[in-house]
Amino acid sequence: METTPPAKSSSISTAPPTPPPPPLLRRLVSIDTKLSQHLHILAKPFLPHSLLLLLEYSADFRLFFPVALSLLLAPLLSPGPNPNPIASPIQLLRPFLSPLLLGLLLDLALIGLIKFLVGRARPVYNKNMSVAVSVDHFSFPSGHASRVCFVASLFYLSAAVLADALVYIRSTSPVVDRWIGEDQVMAVSVLVSIVWAWAAATSISRILLGRHFVFDVFAGACVGVLEGVVAFHFLKF
Repeated sequence: METTPPAKSSSISTAPPTPPPPPLLRRLVSIDTKLSQHLHILAKPFLPHSLLLLLEYSADFRLFFPVALSLLLAPLLSPGPNPNPIASPIQLLRPFLSPLLLGLLLDLALIGLIKFLVGRARPVYNKNMSVAVSVDHFSFPSGHASRVCFVASLFYLSAAVLADALVYIRSTSPVVDRWIGEDQVMAVSVLVSIVWAWAAATSISRILLGRHFVFDVFAGACVGVLEGVVAFHFLKF
């Protein structure tokens, strides 16, 4: 009597399929994608591409970090002894420059971690993003939006420090004194407003260039403001 041999079990195990995202999340992503592409197409004939690229490069980490580091180290690298511990506006700006420098590093690490965990791809219509600008292939959240909003919020919170440095500059430069006048508080307010306008324009340009979706920019801006508060209160040395 012949017996049928038992069937061999397959040694290859298949992984369970990844569950699809919830319907509400899919709907929100679809709206975000369509709105972002619509804004990109709508602005393309009117806004000069070179202006949007200029805003992109103005917020690059590779520009901000070396400048902040150079300004922070400038008093230490100056030749000769300095009898006056507060002898330059750079030293007066140290309570602003140190959180700026450390906050930029915090932003780089935090945004990189979130991008790696979320892994959202950039818009498919983003065809001309050069390697010099694109340091990763992830879209959420926008690193440029977080960086410029971090800088703008730090400017806003550091208004008193900026005013003290401006008082020193007025006392040593007659040209600046005539241009600004005696109301340095108003001058700092104008400066902060200009920085916020630059941050808003740069953030919007990320959508118009096709680099990011609307929600990427919104989330990046929120992260940047939070980083500004953390850097101002806890990242001073």
